[in-house]
Amino acid sequence: MRLTDFKVLTFDCYGTLIDWEKGILTSLQPLLRRTSIALSEDTVLGAYADAEAAQEVETPAMSYSKILRIVYSNLARQWGMEATEEECVAFGNSVADWPPFIDSPSSLKYLKQHYKLVILSNVDRKSFAGSNQKLQIEFDAIYTAEDIGSYKPDRRNFEYLVSHLETDFGFDKSHILHTAQSLFHDHVPATAMGLSTAWIDRRRDKSGWGATKPPPTKARIDFHFHSMGDLTKAHQDETDE
Repeated sequence: MRLTDFKVLTFDCYGTLIDWEKGILTSLQPLLRRTSIALSEDTVLGAYADAEAAQEVETPAMSYSKILRIVYSNLARQWGMEATEEECVAFGNSVADWPPFIDSPSSLKYLKQHYKLVILSNVDRKSFAGSNQKLQIEFDAIYTAEDIGSYKPDRRNFEYLVSHLETDFGFDKSHILHTAQSLFHDHVPATAMGLSTAWIDRRRDKSGWGATKPPPTKARIDFHFHSMGDLTKAHQDETDE
């Protein structure tokens, strides 16, 4: 299997193209500065992962910005505080401020010359629009949880992706390489759908699972890269052969 076998790259955004863990930790500072509990970054991100995943299951039709408001409030109570409405709203709107990984814009610009580029993300369109500006690329299609009515790892999100790529572009599963960091949100359900996958292993030098829950089962990984830059380099190597 080679990267040049595919016609479309489908991307998770947050954790893969956008440094959501840095964004989350920065946006949680109003709480973290007030708590008297000693909380490591891993503890904070793990608590976020649990709270976010639970809320997405409970309210799958709710917009991501509103999900984040509830998550913020729940984390505050978990850590012995009460959050203000202003703080909750600010956290809910913080996605647009989360920074891109340094290699994301240039890698996407290169890959755009060779593939259709498609987003499959657990956000609402307004939140993604802010991130899209930072990524500096026009995606060929953007499919969000707001469009679908459920959140990854729900199988419906991947069924929506496969169906729309076939209807809108004429791609079947063999044309698609799903490219993502999260094993929990992306690689396990993508494997179940029969999609080929590329793991952008952004947390390779860190312990634990960060802002995602651990995968419930093992996923098949077809390509393993440490960064988007490494994926781009691998593609260049193939085309230079």
